[in-house]
Amino acid sequence: MNYYAVFDVGGSAIKYSLMDEAGHFLEKSSIPTPKDGIESFVNTIDSVVKGFQKSHILSGIALSMPGAVDVESGYIKGLTAISYIHGPNMKELIQERTELPVELENDANCAGLAEGWIGAAKGINDYICIVIGTGIGGAVVLDKKVRHGNSLFGGEFGYMILEDYLNQPLGESWSSLAATRGLVMQVAGRKNMDPDTLDGLTVFKMADGGDQEVQDEIEKFIKRLAVGIYNLQYIIDPEKILIGGAISKREGFVDQINEKLKVMKPSDACLDIQVHLCQFGNDSNLIGALYHFLQRNQNLQSIEQREALS
Repeated sequence: MNYYAVFDVGGSAIKYSLMDEAGHFLEKSSIPTPKDGIESFVNTIDSVVKGFQKSHILSGIALSMPGAVDVESGYIKGLTAISYIHGPNMKELIQERTELPVELENDANCAGLAEGWIGAAKGINDYICIVIGTGIGGAVVLDKKVRHGNSLFGGEFGYMILEDYLNQPLGESWSSLAATRGLVMQVAGRKNMDPDTLDGLTVFKMADGGDQEVQDEIEKFIKRLAVGIYNLQYIIDPEKILIGGAISKREGFVDQINEKLKVMKPSDACLDIQVHLCQFGNDSNLIGALYHFLQRNQNLQSIEQREALS
């Protein structure tokens, strides 16, 4: 059995785990993300790795990272809350310090890979994973491999223009209208409230309490989500569409989207568009990061054999 140090790097915390090659957790914890620069970050990773090495021989290090991750070069493009990860070659830095093989992938892509390995898309070759949070991100997986795109923006679904493109330079994006923050902004505008006093949980509590205006905004929010999903189905035509993020766990949420999709279906369409709930929550990035490492460093057939046994 091979063992790996796996990290999910976020703006405020780094989740880390010791995992075996079948995706099982042996140890799991977290630590605050260093704020003072790349050296502290590498020291933190190295310290965790050395701790695991006291009890296990490690075969590699897998990282889920924010930003536009170039899995080939090891550089991370774009802008994130952790500014110091942009510029240096993250893969080389960690490999040099730990003397272990290192692989890194974008966090949303890791979430998608986790579902395809041992989650809700297990056994599916072509699927997309949509993650709803402050914005909308996700992953496009074809032939069980993430499609990054020419500029590493594959799966950045939230940038799609959805409405009012004739009246604005760029129009309203899917994220600005159908992410959790987008819903909050729409409700705040409708209720003449400070958006900083609201969050997704508060908005749904207002609706559950009978606020008709908020209910109307949630209705539009659900329809906007369905419109984006409808478009993605016709663009990519995957076998399965998964949806994740904290809001997706709300009871009846996926059913509401599917009801909208059912109404939108053309009478002559052969496609039956549905979304399905992601299986994994907070552990998805860790599981997907490990699978990404295995894909890049081991024979795919051996991975599939382990899948059959797991």
